[in-house]
Amino acid sequence: MSTDRVGEGWSALADGTRRAILGRLAEEPQAVGQLAAHLPVTRSAVSQHLKILKNAGLVSEHAEGTRRIYRLNPAAVAALRDQLDTFWQRALDAYVDVAEQTTEEGS
Repeated sequence: MSTDRVGEGWSALADGTRRAILGRLAEEPQAVGQLAAHLPVTRSAVSQHLKILKNAGLVSEHAEGTRRIYRLNPAAVAALRDQLDTFWQRALDAYVDVAEQTTEEGS
């Protein structure tokens, strides 16, 4: 997943409804109607949210008869997690540096 696409993924996740949709899709692939049945928004709104998630690369879709089934894109979610893990590791490393510096100054 490209850096631009990862940025789109974070932007897409800024919305609580989209995070809820991803949570549902993490359980199992679902159609728009299934998703809307568990959310306080209309099917049309769910479709709009899915479009944003799809454009960000976080979900994919395929046809099953007349329905579109949406599923989580595990590679895209892994790319977001990798970026978050990198941020977290940098923060921990910075904390260790400050703690060591404080200890040296106190000696």
